[in-house]
Order: sequence, then structure tokens, then C-alpha cells
Amino acid sequence: MPSALSWITELIPPRTTPRSRSWEPVENEVGTLLPTDYKQLADIYGAGLFDETIWLLEPGCHHKIYNLNLASVVKEREEVLANLWEFEDKPAELREDGVRVLPWAFCEGSGNFLYWLLQPGQAPDDWTVMLNEGRGPEWESHRLSCSQFLFAAMTGDIDSFYFDGPLATTHRFQPITEFV
Repeated sequence: MPSALSWITELIPPRTTPRSRSWEPVENEVGTLLPTDYKQLADIYGAGLFDETIWLLEPGCHHKIYNLNLASVVKEREEVLANLWEFEDKPAELREDGVRVLPWAFCEGSGNFLYWLLQPGQAPDDWTVMLNEGRGPEWESHRLSCSQFLFAAMTGDIDSFYFDGPLATTHRFQPITEFV
């Protein structure tokens, strides 16, 4: 059975040969192993924008306008959420000891973030995707990998308040290098 990542590469053929990088330093920096499909997605496409909607974070991405560096966004979001939860209730999924969220993408213009839900003892390839409303308290959980979520959002095959149809009629990826 084809993977969601192969479906994405069929919709948007990669422009370049996939990178080969050492993921161990990245995983040490963010404090956890990362899902295989995310590592493949980042190696194939790098940081950039899917269908003018979803920005993919990438380790080591430094851009003068957009912060798409995975490690720095992880740190930033941990601080933002810690401050937020001082006066707002955590979603039920995040109340268990040892649970955390880790960002992997965000949505253009809305402030919505896409996270993985990390639960104790759970392998990275089994993580759930959570979407957090950027300007409000709402969270959605999707029992999908990041590439499954991305493909479902792109094609409109997802049950989400924030994505009510395909992201685009013609799918595309714009690498961060195309943005000034």
C-alpha cells in the first residue's frame, strides 16, 4: 500500500534530489526522536509552503523573515504554551504526566500550529497530530502521521473545522528559498 508521502510526491514532484542529513544532532536538540515520515518529508522538500497554506518546519532553516527552524520554533512554542496554560486550561490530551506537544508546521495567516502529541512510551511513528487554533483555545486531534495529515488536508479528505475542502486545485510546494 502506498504511503501518504508517496502520494504527496505524486501530487507535487520534488524539484531536487532528497538531502541526506544526520538526524541525531537534530533529535538531541529537540529532545526526542522524530517520526520517519517527517524526516523523509523534510529531506525531500525542506522548509517551505504547501498549497499556500501549510509551512513545513525544517532543522537548521535560517531565513531573515520566516522562522522555519524546527529547533527554535520548538523552544518558542514551549514558552508560548507554558505562558498560555497559566491562565487557560490545557486540552484533556495534554494533562497526563510526561505528555508534550512538538510543532512541525504552521498555517499561513491564521497562526494555527500543527503539533505532534508525544505520549510516554509511544514511538514517534505512532504520534497523533494536533492542530491548535492560533488565536483561540481550540485544539483538534487527528490520529494521523504528519504526512497523512498533510495529504488529507491538501486533498480535502480530513474532518477538520479549519480545513473545509482541498487546499488548492493545483497543488504546489514553494521552498523557503523562493521567499525574499
